[in-house]
Amino acid sequence: MDSLKKAEAPIKIALADSNSIMLSALSEFFERDPRFSLVSTASTAEGFLEAVLRVPVAVGVIDWTLPMLGGEKLIEILRQQVSAPRIVVYSHGEGAEIPRRAMAAGAAGFCARSESPENLLDIAADVANGQMVFPFLDVRELRQDPLYSLTERERTLLSALSQGRTNKELAHDLGISINTVKFHLRNLFDKLTLNNRAQAIAFYYSSLSGQSPQLPGVASDSVKGN
Repeated sequence: MDSLKKAEAPIKIALADSNSIMLSALSEFFERDPRFSLVSTASTAEGFLEAVLRVPVAVGVIDWTLPMLGGEKLIEILRQQVSAPRIVVYSHGEGAEIPRRAMAAGAAGFCARSESPENLLDIAADVANGQMVFPFLDVRELRQDPLYSLTERERTLLSALSQGRTNKELAHDLGISINTVKFHLRNLFDKLTLNNRAQAIAFYYSSLSGQSPQLPGVASDSVKGN
């Protein structure tokens, strides 16, 4: 009897969207569905993060373009939390780019805003039951993407390299030693089959545009640099 009651317990959910009209509409949809119990809403990534860390929920539905942190960074931060909710990204765009990046960051599902609200509700329920739901992606293909193999720290370093940060600056920014920076960069270069910073920067910007990187053939500087 207890197990039956537990199975029928509503799914605790939190919502985040910068558009107040959209947030209100989403809240109404979830509150009407007996499968869910709406715990909190937020209009920013920081507000959502604070809410779900204070009162844990099973599933979070977020907009990809949340102010300040953004959806991608928010998901990466949540991955480090023991009681983090499983995330469904609800956003514009019907191509594979945002779903691919969302899944690589750690999301469990994606629903385009062009889909019906009922479809979003079903996806949220499926995600709460442990499924991965990405309508526009072949998950097997995504797992072959070299970016998928990078750790969060390695992705952070790759992004920082694109801004011209030196090893010394990276060490200061991340609160780690220069040797640790070099260790992570070496792993990053190995995973992406790169030889140097110039190739890493080219790879980073080509991945944003969805194009195959044209890597500059400059001499290897490996992970050296101050």
